[in-house]
Amino acid sequence: MFAGLRSSWTRVSGYLDRAAAKGVGDREREVLELIAAGDDNAAIASQLLISAKTVANNVSNILVKLHLRDRAHAVAAARDAGLGSGSRPPRWPT
Repeated sequence: MFAGLRSSWTRVSGYLDRAAAKGVGDREREVLELIAAGDDNAAIASQLLISAKTVANNVSNILVKLHLRDRAHAVAAARDAGLGSGSRPPRWPT
């Protein structure tokens, strides 16, 4: 998973170009990938074995560092950059 994430991250462009992404940490990159895949904070927390509050903090940091308006803007920018296109479908609320 992490090798694929690193590979995906190298395709970052636009808002997610290398200069802007320079300050984004590895955990934030993982969170961004999962956001782009359609996961909510609870699902991300469960997958990464962290608290939902930590996920929320990571999301806030991503928005600030990449100059994004909101979570939807982060999803759009990440998908444009090729993130979130893993083999599993997005999670939808049940």
